[in-house]
Amino acid sequence: MRKSMMRREFLSALGAGAAFAATSKPGGAPKKVRIVMFDGAGNRTGVEELDKVVKTDEEWKKQLTPEQFEVTRKKGTEYSFSGKYWNNHADGLYYCICCGTPLFDSKTKFESGTGWPSFWQPLAKENVREHLDLSFGERRTEVTCTRCDGHLGHVFEDGPKPTGLRYCMNSASLDFKPRGTT
Repeated sequence: MRKSMMRREFLSALGAGAAFAATSKPGGAPKKVRIVMFDGAGNRTGVEELDKVVKTDEEWKKQLTPEQFEVTRKKGTEYSFSGKYWNNHADGLYYCICCGTPLFDSKTKFESGTGWPSFWQPLAKENVREHLDLSFGERRTEVTCTRCDGHLGHVFEDGPKPTGLRYCMNSASLDFKPRGTT
């Protein structure tokens, strides 16, 4: 039994070290990421090199609601038809709830019938990352925020034209701002 505990402790420490190495440069400086910026009207204003946002679970818990923390930091999923944006038809932009990165434009939002806000493309491909997700015995593509690694949802290949994609996002991962207000 003690041997497996030591192995678990080793693997946990190894994982923590890998996570730190992935978000830091030698000397402890934060890793930089390139984020495409937009004005409140949804117009691209340029690309900025920003520090990767890295916080402890305790820091995230102080900033986020329990549901937002569970979804964005622990890869949870809100119940369908329960989030505040699944039926939002207002004109505006959707930002990461954790770090404020611009993610989606309401002009690409569509009714998917799933109960989650769905978009056929992100504002900028650079602002989101896609990862293979094999959880729950399924093969899916997870979508995370480039700047803070917050879990946003999944992307599927059953969306409308012109992309054929459905970015199925959790409302708890998003912050909506009406067009022109940011």
